[in-house]
Amino acid sequence: AYRTDEGQPWVLPVVKKVEQMIANDHSLNHEYLPILGLPEFRANASRIALGDDSPAIKENRIGSVQSLGGTGALRIGAEFLRRWYNGNNNTATPVYISAPSWENHNSVFVDAGFKDIRTYHYWDAAKRGLDLQGLLDDMEKAPEFSIFILHACAHNPTGTDPTPDQWKQIAAVMKRRFLFPFFDSAYQGFASGSLDKDAWAVRYFVSEGFELFCAQSFSKNFGLYNERVGNLTVVGKDADNVQRVLSQMEKIVRTTWSNPPSQGARIVATTLSSPQLFAEWYDNVKTMADRVLLMRSELRSRLESLGTPGTWNHITDQIGMFSFTGLNRK
Repeated sequence: AYRTDEGQPWVLPVVKKVEQMIANDHSLNHEYLPILGLPEFRANASRIALGDDSPAIKENRIGSVQSLGGTGALRIGAEFLRRWYNGNNNTATPVYISAPSWENHNSVFVDAGFKDIRTYHYWDAAKRGLDLQGLLDDMEKAPEFSIFILHACAHNPTGTDPTPDQWKQIAAVMKRRFLFPFFDSAYQGFASGSLDKDAWAVRYFVSEGFELFCAQSFSKNFGLYNERVGNLTVVGKDADNVQRVLSQMEKIVRTTWSNPPSQGARIVATTLSSPQLFAEWYDNVKTMADRVLLMRSELRSRLESLGTPGTWNHITDQIGMFSFTGLNRK
């Protein structure tokens, strides 16, 4: 979780403002939300993931499910894929997770019933960067219709992301091999300070005609860690396809958490739907992102000024909250 220089959690100023607005709005109540979640939250969450000019939004072939954080979005997506993707109840479909990756990725898909969890090459320790060739080779060898978990930005835990050109190479292989992309987007805006830059990979895949899932978390970019605000964006081939997917996801949600909480989702929806509040939020996010980038720069500068053996440009080449520094005990 993000912390201030004093090591304390930071409540975004715009979040404080919106919380007060909600408290003062006497038209609100505590009735259940729809099973799939707060409609204005779902629409706005998918919009910032895919972009205002998204062809999928214009063609009405997207849908979404409000979830309990990014983990909930991953779980609903995993449950659907196990039940209905590549045949019914196909637990043998390979699921590929980067090596290394966030430890919960493996657990979520195992608990959803998948029996064949594999890893794909990602981190090259020798060059302290992306092992693109290893990654592409693994995709070439993967059985058709395999599921690949992709980090949209700020890869956890390496901090190393593919460049746009590398993403294009990844997409080309996935399209040719009929592989399914499941993006995990936990740090949009928080990584680079730009919502568009951090969503580039997801939007490129959509523009290339992929059907895909994108799990979104608003824990980091809104600082709403304990509100569990997540969204699963579904991009399908057409509107009918998406509605059929959502009808099955609704059944999964009904027996999982039945109905999502409203407070965090309402904070996000209110913020994203108001141009003024959106601008304030964007400024808050950039404050956090810029501070993380500054800490990276200062760490590299101090290592170099101390004459630490080796090269340290990878620290500033990496992005987000995580870094594989290459430091040893000495």
